[in-house]
Amino acid sequence: MAGSSLGKLFVVTTFGESHGPAIGCVVDGCPPGMALTADDIQFELDRRKPGTSRHVTQRRESDSVEILSGVFEGSTTGTPIALLIRNEDQRSKDYGNLATTFRPGHADYTYTQKYGVRDYRGGGRSSARLTAPIVGAGAIAKKWLREKYGMAIRGYMRALGPIDIPFVSWEDVGNNAFFAPNAAIVDELEQYMDALRKSGDSVGAMVTVVAENVPVGLGEPLYDKLDADLAHALMGLNAVKGVEIGDGMAAARQKGTEHRDEITPAGFLSNHAGGVLGGISSGQDIVCHIAIKPTSSIRLPGRSIDSAGQPVEVVTHGRHDPCVGIRATPIAESLVAIVLMDHALRHRAQCGDMVSGVLRVPGAA
Repeated sequence: MAGSSLGKLFVVTTFGESHGPAIGCVVDGCPPGMALTADDIQFELDRRKPGTSRHVTQRRESDSVEILSGVFEGSTTGTPIALLIRNEDQRSKDYGNLATTFRPGHADYTYTQKYGVRDYRGGGRSSARLTAPIVGAGAIAKKWLREKYGMAIRGYMRALGPIDIPFVSWEDVGNNAFFAPNAAIVDELEQYMDALRKSGDSVGAMVTVVAENVPVGLGEPLYDKLDADLAHALMGLNAVKGVEIGDGMAAARQKGTEHRDEITPAGFLSNHAGGVLGGISSGQDIVCHIAIKPTSSIRLPGRSIDSAGQPVEVVTHGRHDPCVGIRATPIAESLVAIVLMDHALRHRAQCGDMVSGVLRVPGAA
């Protein structure tokens, strides 16, 4: 199946389906000599796994990762790293009614039209279950980038449906189920989700990812620009319908004197561009925002058709996230990490010995 790999030098290829025996990925291109254990990866997987609060799917998966190759005596060997995560809590009978019908707003119809066959159990290959291996690969990339550059890649929920979440502190992000950077708003988010869950409906969300200590020079214009590849990867995340770098869409309403990031000997004065100029990292923080649609797997009836083209009413049973954005933060972080590691290796290959002779200024104040 085409489209299952991401990257050029650091290549991540995922495999598996939501209700198959296992899911996983092969990570090719990780440099040798980096200490790596399953615990390094498990920490990130535990941040994403289902069943962690009443606000997400109650499917119970440990998401325990197995490293099958590419690591010897605790260090990467430079050969492909295979990660395996076994599915433990499939309930395929919940999807029997979808064998010949199509959920509106889901990939059922398009997968069938493209491939002529689809795994209807939990969405099969189109399920957000396949984001777990991406988080596993992202853990490897995060570790390498942290050790090589001191890079930190972290994210937070920016909005839950109609509720904007003002940023207060990174410390708050890991202390609630929403990855919200604002402890004072968590009660409101919980009340909103409790009411939404009872109604049987779903809602969208916005997530922001920030990469700090990014070196200058990552990105390959014209058609492998860093921001273009970040957008490409983030749009590959299930349910993402919009990606912004820096000010994004708001830039259309700004004047040049407002948007341009002026430079002084002391550093950049702003970061409206989100850390990318001309498709190349500027050394400022990389800032990405994603908009995530409401899941279409809801128990409220909706109109659709069956495989014979006849009108039907579809109700989705099973265990689903009423807001897939709640668990999206570690996934988005991982995709950003994978792209940045791929570009770091590509930059090292072509320009690793280049010295510009120009002073490198600090990032935005």
